[in-house]
Amino acid sequence: MYELKTKETDDSVIEFINQVESKRKREDAFRLLDIFTEETGYEAKMWGPSIIGFGSYHYKYKSGHEGDAPLVGFSPRKAKISLYIAAGDLEHEELLKEFGKHTTGKACIYINKVGDIDVDVLKKMIHKSIRFTREMYPQQEG
Repeated sequence: MYELKTKETDDSVIEFINQVESKRKREDAFRLLDIFTEETGYEAKMWGPSIIGFGSYHYKYKSGHEGDAPLVGFSPRKAKISLYIAAGDLEHEELLKEFGKHTTGKACIYINKVGDIDVDVLKKMIHKSIRFTREMYPQQEG
């Protein structure tokens, strides 16, 4: 049976951020911690060794694969900061146009620094992502 690698842990979010090598990235991580905490109303939790997540939901795919994941989150990685914000509609694409300097991957948005983005747009994206995820997985919040 497949074992999920990214699970909620009891590790300290503050200790994790304090171990980030780059001073600027560490400062950005604390800024994002404040933004995500304020916007979600959830306490930050570590998911796996490097993702800071907020809230959670339970998903189950048609294939039978299921698990838990954070509603939204971020990770101050060496190369870039990864933002875990669900996409799913045209409004998300429109918000990305106003977001600032970024690149996108399959399941996340990459930024170099918080100063490159519009924080108000980030806040809208956080709220939209939570609504979208709750609609996709109703009654499945963990």
